[in-house]
Amino acid sequence: MENLEINNLFGGIYKGRKVLVTGHTGFKGSWLIYWLHKLSAELFGLSLDSPTSPNHISLLNFPHVSYIQDINDKEKVFEILQKVNPDIIFHLAAQPLVRFSYEEPVITYLTNIMGTVNVLEAARSLSNLKAIIVITSDKCYENKEWIWGYRENDVLGGKDPYSASKACVELIVSSYRFSFFNAESYNNKHHVLLASVRAGNVIGGGDWAADRIIPDIIRSTVENKYTILRNPMATRPWQHVLEPLSGYLTLGWKLLEGKKEFANSWNFGPNYCNNVTVLNLVLESQKHWNKIKYRMDKNKQPHEAEFLMLDSSKAIKLLNWEPIWDFGMTVKYTIDWYKEYYENGHLITDDTINNYIKDSKSKHVAWNH
Repeated sequence: MENLEINNLFGGIYKGRKVLVTGHTGFKGSWLIYWLHKLSAELFGLSLDSPTSPNHISLLNFPHVSYIQDINDKEKVFEILQKVNPDIIFHLAAQPLVRFSYEEPVITYLTNIMGTVNVLEAARSLSNLKAIIVITSDKCYENKEWIWGYRENDVLGGKDPYSASKACVELIVSSYRFSFFNAESYNNKHHVLLASVRAGNVIGGGDWAADRIIPDIIRSTVENKYTILRNPMATRPWQHVLEPLSGYLTLGWKLLEGKKEFANSWNFGPNYCNNVTVLNLVLESQKHWNKIKYRMDKNKQPHEAEFLMLDSSKAIKLLNWEPIWDFGMTVKYTIDWYKEYYENGHLITDDTINNYIKDSKSKHVAWNH
């Protein structure tokens, strides 16, 4: 795909911009920072080392400045942010796993809550900063197990430590926005717009994290084992990783332009038809890699929500954003990535992004017109 065409995406706002992505060694962070690389941004990452081998960020091997640092170290975070002094921060660094949060609740709360506070506190002192986007989760909502999608003004909550921590982060972001980055005093007392974003169950190539269904499927398949399904009838809003990232980048575009009406919370979830059971996700995956096989786990599991769905009407109407790939395409591009990697040694991250950009043209989304 022509560089000129790529650079014009999102109004060309990211070309030459200094962008800091926290959590850039993680699954979503690695896709985001690579897409920003394609958009010709000047890139900086702040994160722990990737906990998996292989890992996506190392395989991509593109130019960026990487700071390997725990966000719980307030002084180091302050020092790094002062040094980088970015135009925009995408804050993704977090403990991202529900089941791990049961095993290590203190680490989960510390990282997700105080780590975010550390980043926001450091951000207050930056002279060049114009925008911050804090990535939380669809699990920040108090789950009532109903059939409707959750909207941005619904009640926050969470039964497990991970979900509760993400609800807390949303409250913290709201507090900082009111106290220090208030839209009413924008361009007077400060020059920063702060927003938070929530996505569905994100899947795609390059994820090897523990206790996630797609990495579990891939590990089992590569080892010629059965994938054990712990909660096969749980329904999740599956979406390809590029879907919410296109939303985050669209929102960042508006904030960098100084449009303070966008400095609030946003859902970037999939279409209703992408709300599918874990079992159906596995069955769809088998269509693209016939080596995949599974069986049910009858042991009692820690509580996880059975049904959770996001309402993205606000982003669709006000940001002119919408999901591009349906459930079938979401699974196809996910499984194809791993199949190409393991069977042919090819990394198709770039091709996947290019295909997503091409397919978005027919949707007339704001970021690709």
